[in-house]
Amino acid sequence: MSVVFRRDACGITCLVMTYAAVAYADYVVVRWVVLQTMGGSLWGALHVLLFNVVVFLLLMAHARAVFSDPGVVPLPQHRVDFSDAHSKGADPSDSSPPEEDWTICTRCEMYRPPRAHHCRICQRCVRKMDHHCPWINNCVGEWNQKYFIQFLLYVGVLSAYSVALVAASWYFPCPECPKDVHVSSVFSQSLTLIYIRLYTHSYPTTTGGMQNGSSVGICTRCKLASLAPICMLSR
Repeated sequence: MSVVFRRDACGITCLVMTYAAVAYADYVVVRWVVLQTMGGSLWGALHVLLFNVVVFLLLMAHARAVFSDPGVVPLPQHRVDFSDAHSKGADPSDSSPPEEDWTICTRCEMYRPPRAHHCRICQRCVRKMDHHCPWINNCVGEWNQKYFIQFLLYVGVLSAYSVALVAASWYFPCPECPKDVHVSSVFSQSLTLIYIRLYTHSYPTTTGGMQNGSSVGICTRCKLASLAPICMLSR
């Protein structure tokens, strides 16, 4: 399976944001949650090990989803002429597809298998394409869908694990810790929960919104208003 990488400004920005979010969550949970409340016990070492194992699995699944070929339909060696296929009185056998249920992609100018769709970002047809995900800077297709699902599963597990550890740190405080360390810990934990909330719910149901009677610019690819200028430049 070939290695692919999309040179898309919006997708690369989302990749950086994804790795930054995972690295920040790992730092906050390990440094300000586990080591502050369970640093002197075996439970602390166990949670650090388990949390970083989930982080490693998440990054591996994400990397496979990013660099794996989603199932791009190869272009034909010789360009197929479809100009006569739509003319009146043309013989359909002259331009028949190689298999049943194959359709014509007018952009790639070739036949494509069933359930294959054209991606306007990748400029190619992808087998069993689900959507183009900017968070992996790649299409989700037949050959990398399992890695994408694994990535989403590990994100959910990591988020639930982080929330559970933060709740446990609030329930079991550290009275012997210095006051400034305690304040920094509470701030980091609260910021982590807010970031997880925004990151896991940053996909609205619509591609645009209305606020105070005026339209809000939301990127139709990554569904984030803050990345709309970057996505506009990469089109």
